[in-house]
Amino acid sequence: MPRRSQAACAVYLPGMSLSHHLTRMTGRDPHQAHRAATPLELLFDLVFVVAFSQIGTQTAHLLELGHVANAVIGLAFTTFAVAWAWINYSWLASGYDTDDIFFRLATMVVMIGVLVVALGVPDVFHSIEAGAHLDNTVMVAGYVVMRVATVALWLRAARHDPKRRSTCIAYAVNISIAQVGWIVLIFLSLPVGTTLLFAALLALFEMAGPMFAELRFGRTPWHAHHIAERYGLLVIITLGEVILGTILTISALVSEQGWTLETAVIAFSGVALTFGMWWMYFAIPWGAILEHHRGRAWLWGYLQMALFGSLVAVGAGLHVAANVIAHEAHVDAVFAATSIAIPVLAFETLLFGLYAFMVQQLDPFHLWLYLGVVLMLAAGVAAVALGASLGLGMILIACSPAVVVVGYETVGWRHGAAMLERVTR
Repeated sequence: MPRRSQAACAVYLPGMSLSHHLTRMTGRDPHQAHRAATPLELLFDLVFVVAFSQIGTQTAHLLELGHVANAVIGLAFTTFAVAWAWINYSWLASGYDTDDIFFRLATMVVMIGVLVVALGVPDVFHSIEAGAHLDNTVMVAGYVVMRVATVALWLRAARHDPKRRSTCIAYAVNISIAQVGWIVLIFLSLPVGTTLLFAALLALFEMAGPMFAELRFGRTPWHAHHIAERYGLLVIITLGEVILGTILTISALVSEQGWTLETAVIAFSGVALTFGMWWMYFAIPWGAILEHHRGRAWLWGYLQMALFGSLVAVGAGLHVAANVIAHEAHVDAVFAATSIAIPVLAFETLLFGLYAFMVQQLDPFHLWLYLGVVLMLAAGVAAVALGASLGLGMILIACSPAVVVVGYETVGWRHGAAMLERVTR
C-alpha cells in the first residue's frame, strides 16, 4: 500500500471506507473490536471547550461577588444544557456513526448549535442575577439548530434500520416535543423561579426519552468501550477548565508579587489537583463494566453530567482564587479555598458513588479513602482560615485526590482487580 494511503487509513476504524459517499445507517456492531473515538468526534468535542469555559467564567464572576445561590443555579442549568447536547450526539454516534457526508455535515450543524448555546451562557447568568425572568433565548436557539440535525439523523436511522425503527422514531419524537417545550417557555417569559421549575420538568422529560425508547422498543447498538472512552475524553476536555483556572491564579500572583515561592506552590498545586482527579477517573475500567452490565449505563451516563459540572466548578473556584489574590473580588481567601474544596469533594463523592453503583458493592477500604479525602479538603480550608497562605491551602486540597491515588496504587488496585473479575464473569 502506498505510504499516503497507509497514513489515511490510520485515522479510520477497521472496515470503514476511504470515501464518504452516502451510506445506510443500519447500526454499528456493538461488540466491534478496537472501536475508538473518530477524528470527527474529537473535533466535535472541541466546541465544548468554549462552552465549559463560558460556564466557568460566569460562575466565577458570581462567586467572587459572594452570590453563591445564583452561581450554583446558573452552573447547574447551563452545565445540563451543554452536557445534554453532548450526550444526545455521542450516544447516537456510538450506534449509528457512518462517517458519510450526511453524518459529517449533520455533525457540523450540531457543532454550530453548541457554539450558539455557548454564546447564550452569559445571558442566562445575567438574567438569574437580575431576578426578573430567565433569558435563555440564545441558548434555546442553539438547541433548535442542533436538534434539526439530530432529529434528521434519527429519522434517517429509522428509515435504514427496520429492526430498530420504532426506537429511532421514539428518540426523534421525544427530542421534538422537548424542543417545542423549550421554545414555548421562552415566549411565556415567566419569573426565574417558575421558569426553572418548568425547565426541571422538561429536563426530566428529556432524560426519560432515551430510557422509554430503548426499554420499550429495543436497544440501539451503542458500543460500551467506545462510550466509556467518549466520556473519558469529555472529562479531559473539562479538566482543561481547571488548568485555565490555575493559569489565571498564577498570573494574578505574578502581577501582585512577581515570581515567588508562593507562585511555584500554586502552580504545582493546580497541576497536581488536575492530575490527581484525572488519575482517579481513569483508574476505573468503565468500559469493561459497561460491556457486562449495559443496563447500568443510564444512571452512569446521567450522573456524569453532575461530575462534569463539578470539574467546571473547580475551575471556577480557581478563577475566584485568582481574583482574591489580585484584590478584585468581594470575598476573602477562605471563601476562595472553600470554592475549590467543595467542587473537588463533589467530584470525588460522585466518583466513589458511581463506582459503588456500577460494581454493586461497597468496599470498606473505599470508606477509609473517602474519609482521607474529606479530611484533606477540610485541612486545606481550615489552614487558610487560621492564617496560612492560599497557596498552602491549595496544596492541602490537591492532596485530597492524591490520597486516593496512593491508596489505589498500593492496595486498592488489588480490590479493584478482584471486583472487576466478579462483575465481568
